[in-house]
Amino acid sequence: MSTARQIMTSNPVSVAGSDSVRTAAQRMAELSIGSLPICGEDGKLQGVITDRDIVVKILATDKDPRSVHASELAQGEAVTIGADDDAEEILSTMINHKVRRLPVIDGHELVGMVAQADVARAISEPDVGKLVEAISIDY
Repeated sequence: MSTARQIMTSNPVSVAGSDSVRTAAQRMAELSIGSLPICGEDGKLQGVITDRDIVVKILATDKDPRSVHASELAQGEAVTIGADDDAEEILSTMINHKVRRLPVIDGHELVGMVAQADVARAISEPDVGKLVEAISIDY
């Protein structure tokens, strides 16, 4: 079975907790991605900011994305997966936490990001259906 290290996107681009939400949004647009890990000044993972967070928590509430720091959107301890965890563990973590993307850590170091599509390519078809159903939320 594939491990996170085998299916992840390596060397993820991140945003500093002190960066503005606008900076995070611009970086996402430049890279055509929907999320970025948020790292503190010490390089430690603080959380993940998504394009949906920006729309729902900043724009929809009339907050200025230039004056809100990315760290303000980090909620509690980040849900992560270990670099050597297998695809079934990744699947389980995504389902249990209803997330589409997971930071991959090796020890305390952020080494990659694994997305729903990465997992879908690594597991059986019936399990892909479980993943999509479990994390597809009606808003």
